[in-house]
Amino acid sequence: MQTRNALTHVDPELERLVQLEEARQFYTAKLIPSENYASLAVLQASGTVLTNKYSEGYARKRYYEGQQIIDQIEELAVSRAKAVFGAEHANVQPYSGSPANLAVYCGLISKTAENNRILGLGLPAGGHLTHGWKVSVTSRFFQAFQYGVDPTTHLLDYDAILTQAREVRPAVIVCGATAYPRIIDFARFAEIAKEVGALLVADMAHIAGLVAGGAHPSPVPYADAVTTTTHKTLRGPRGGMILCKSAHANVIDKAVFPGLQGGPHNHTTAGIAVALHEAASPEFRSYAHQIVANSRALAEALMHEGLELVTGGSDNHLILFNAAPLGATGKQAASAMDLAGLEANANTIPFDPRSPFDPSGVRIGTPALTSRGLKQAEMASVGRWIAQAIRGREDPAVLRRVAGEVYDLMAAFPAPGFEAPFPARPALLA
Repeated sequence: MQTRNALTHVDPELERLVQLEEARQFYTAKLIPSENYASLAVLQASGTVLTNKYSEGYARKRYYEGQQIIDQIEELAVSRAKAVFGAEHANVQPYSGSPANLAVYCGLISKTAENNRILGLGLPAGGHLTHGWKVSVTSRFFQAFQYGVDPTTHLLDYDAILTQAREVRPAVIVCGATAYPRIIDFARFAEIAKEVGALLVADMAHIAGLVAGGAHPSPVPYADAVTTTTHKTLRGPRGGMILCKSAHANVIDKAVFPGLQGGPHNHTTAGIAVALHEAASPEFRSYAHQIVANSRALAEALMHEGLELVTGGSDNHLILFNAAPLGATGKQAASAMDLAGLEANANTIPFDPRSPFDPSGVRIGTPALTSRGLKQAEMASVGRWIAQAIRGREDPAVLRRVAGEVYDLMAAFPAPGFEAPFPARPALLA
């Protein structure tokens, strides 16, 4: 409360905007699969005086004095990361997932090596920009190749990936996705990498919380290095983390610092430590499995409404659907949903005939709604509202009605990180 009072006194204009965002987050249905709600404990740890301290280097090996407490905080976060994920080594300093990926590539691929090829999942097939896509710096520093998905099922075709890996002979194979709704077979990827003499990097940014809670197979036993963000399904602050085999610890640590970054954000490290402590609890395990149950229920509800789902369903936290059966583009659908209190993002689908700026698909997920306590019964309502908003995208009365029903449901399931009194309810669409 003292912090809020100080902000009100020093910068009331910003305080007003923060309050508006609090109300928006509280009353809308957060369906973007890369977003979640951090707990109040994570928020408090992230907003401490730790932000005042510079700490270049690693614990017990700093370039600045006064690190007696900071070292203990970073060591605590590292030990918890290793315990939660069963990793040999952990680095909690990356500022986010993208620099974590770049650091791993820089660390694992020697600057003197003749083979600097990486093979990752293409962006249109559900991969991330930093898996070597052409507009990313990862395709400029390294010779990047992309594998895709089966043109009919839109599933990963591991035999086709093996064939391509034999042709490319990459130094690094990247597995993991940002828009793939099915289980990834990390053991199969490890076999492919071993056959072609490549190192395996797994990007589990989206599914880290599912892995921590035992709701998705872990890549840690199979990959040479694993990268992740610390928010999304893990429910921590906006940060990054790298887990790796001990054999790669030195080169990866040097790639993070001094290779790509300066001092770590100590307040974020503290928030990560709290999130990992929460992730080790039985309650978090139940939460992770509920995410998957909710995703499957929401997928069923959407298919009942006539929407076409990529791969025909979901095995994780994420759903990708084609809005065309309801006569809309992905952007039109996502914009209409937003006006109706349903927050999503337009997204390309595999073999999308439309532009990435106005694609055919919409990407949604269940992590945030699950954090609020919603279960399968509520997913039926959410699926119905999504279809109603898209069908009624040009009718303000429909969008107002849906938004009102969404606000009512969200008010009944208060979001983590919010303390009573809760924010005032936003006005409906004019």
